[in-house]
Amino acid sequence: MLAEEVRAGLARVEEEPDDPAVVDAVWRGEALGALLWALDLVELPPYDEPFDHAAIVDTDLEAARLRELEEVEQERDAARLWHWRARTTIVVADPEIGVPERWESFDQLVAATAMRGHAQGLLPAPLRGDFRAFGKVYRLLTPREHSEAHSIAAERHHAFAWLTGLGSSWDNVPLDT
Repeated sequence: MLAEEVRAGLARVEEEPDDPAVVDAVWRGEALGALLWALDLVELPPYDEPFDHAAIVDTDLEAARLRELEEVEQERDAARLWHWRARTTIVVADPEIGVPERWESFDQLVAATAMRGHAQGLLPAPLRGDFRAFGKVYRLLTPREHSEAHSIAAERHHAFAWLTGLGSSWDNVPLDT
């Protein structure tokens, strides 16, 4: 069970904070939080703020009621955009990868995506032509902040994609961005 995996990771994080299995288990808390949100049991934090993993593993499931599919699909689309933005930061750093032909620069592509996502109700208002995260422009995130935002987005994207029927199983969910 996902809650048990997260609980086990949290129990070991003090002694083995760099163990990849522990890190993965703790970050699975974001997927668990997304599933609990879909069951209308917790609030969804912004994409630059992780769930309180210690609190969500003890969430009482008795009052669970699945949100409407349209609401979950909208959140999946938001998570996909945040995941796309995290991956775009990595792509921009690779000199081998060029900007798609339609765009003059990655900054222009990001600005258009941020504005469109905001207009569709999927993203908060852009900040200087970019996604807003940690109180600043996404492209100015520190490596630690980018890593955290990327992990949050990827785990939530995974959970919402699975919930909306993408993939043949939990372990086989496409996360195209």
